[in-house]
Amino acid sequence: MWLLPLAPTGPRRNSPRHLPSCSPALLLLLGSCLGVCGVAAGSRRPNVVLLLTDDQDEVLGGMTPLKKTKALIGEMGMTFSSAYVPSALCCPSRASILTGKYPHNHHVVNNTLEGNCSSKSWQKIQEPNTFPAILRSMCGYQTFFAGKYLNEYGAPDAGGLEHVPLGWSYWYALEKNSKYYNYTLSINGKARKHGENYSVDYLTDVLANISLGFLDYKSNSEPFFMMISTPAPHSPWTAAPQYQKTFQNVFAPRNKNFNIHGTNKHWLIRQAKTPMTNSSIQFLDSAFRKRWQTLLSVDDLVEKLVKRLEFNGELNNTYIFYTSDNGYHTGQFSLPIDKRQLYEFDIKVPLLVRGPGIKPNQTSKMLVANIDLGPTILDIAGYNPNKTQMDGMSLLPILKGASSLTWRSDVLVEYQGEGRNVTDPTCPSLSPGVSQCFPDCVCEDAYNNTYACVRTLSAQWDLQYCEFDDQEVFVEVYNLTADPDQITNIAKSIDPELLGKMNYRLMMLQSCSGPTCRTPGVFDPGYRFDPRLMFNSHGRVRTRRFSKHPL
Repeated sequence: MWLLPLAPTGPRRNSPRHLPSCSPALLLLLGSCLGVCGVAAGSRRPNVVLLLTDDQDEVLGGMTPLKKTKALIGEMGMTFSSAYVPSALCCPSRASILTGKYPHNHHVVNNTLEGNCSSKSWQKIQEPNTFPAILRSMCGYQTFFAGKYLNEYGAPDAGGLEHVPLGWSYWYALEKNSKYYNYTLSINGKARKHGENYSVDYLTDVLANISLGFLDYKSNSEPFFMMISTPAPHSPWTAAPQYQKTFQNVFAPRNKNFNIHGTNKHWLIRQAKTPMTNSSIQFLDSAFRKRWQTLLSVDDLVEKLVKRLEFNGELNNTYIFYTSDNGYHTGQFSLPIDKRQLYEFDIKVPLLVRGPGIKPNQTSKMLVANIDLGPTILDIAGYNPNKTQMDGMSLLPILKGASSLTWRSDVLVEYQGEGRNVTDPTCPSLSPGVSQCFPDCVCEDAYNNTYACVRTLSAQWDLQYCEFDDQEVFVEVYNLTADPDQITNIAKSIDPELLGKMNYRLMMLQSCSGPTCRTPGVFDPGYRFDPRLMFNSHGRVRTRRFSKHPL
């Protein structure tokens, strides 16, 4: 097993990558480092594992293949039924996990270097303030990363594979986007190429083996944090050989919004051809099966990890989180396959957690987002999340079963569309500005597929309010209590006063930072609405204005 830390026994003295860790003796003498994390004398701080999949939906049955994961994490702890991502795209969502911030605060808007994905600006401004960097420098955790980091990680213009982000003791990062074979890993800043031999190269299994090696050879004097980021179920959906014939009788769910026209939705949805061609349906059904097949290896990884933690005597002192960076759709509103849309199938993700103090077989309906993961893990480590500039909230009180808990009623979802200034060669009839187009000229994204939403969940309401930055200044509103498939846009029939409040709340969230992102929502008892803020000097209703230039 090739498992090498960045330094043999923890961070090197005066290393530029890591701040020195503190021993218990230094804690008592200096009151720093571990003391900052508020650890009681004689207690052993919990370990944390974060398992992150790529493009795994929750709404369309994405957890169905993961029987072991549901048994070993969900049934042994808590499942969140209302977990969301603030942007339904890999790089912005992963940046939100690492920073605990909404995209408008970490400024990663898409999967390109120009969109700040693993750019020099990201490395300079955001990476030093990620929660793993804080865990390492302030809490003395040994930190381990294996798998996909950000989509442009390893790009020559961003430092190449030699770049190891601040805060990681062990670094095994995939160059760029998800693959299963024929990829390159950065092993603590040194490139290692892999081929297409299943027994030694299949990435999900390689990540499992690296992770088990870390558990066996890590230092036992420090608590640890592990982040394991699998390629599954992202395209190209290459399953392990033993799973390539599974789910042969499985098809993409034919739910109410499958293969129907997106009436009263924004133009990108309306342009989809309905009904879909037979070739498109066959393609998305095949993709759906292959996605499930790739997840079976993730299920094996989870089982191996839990068993090794138990064998090593560390399972009872370890929190394990399982989630995805965004959802996915397969045929909804006649869009063949992708993410990037505002609807539940793209923004809602699985979130399962087990660990010390979490009762088994719990389900929480609390509205949570992946910006909450960083604050939660810091809270577990004993570090006060309020000392950071994170927008999220710690889930630890929910996990521990706190009563009379005041919680949010809304989260922000925002996305800045991608499109090219040239006509797509597969769709010459469409104007420039579209992208992710299929041969039958159905496009999944465009430069003005740019929107922001308030996703609201309270005792009385289950709503989504969205505004687009396009020529129509289009608005979509859904009552998910009556319409869980989001078929009927009620923007023109909803109470205008409520519409105004939602518009106001959206503006507040889009300009929020840190504590102001956690102020009362429209349906919180402490909410206050000042209608004067809704109008400009000309008396028109204010609407969101988006920047075409994020940086």
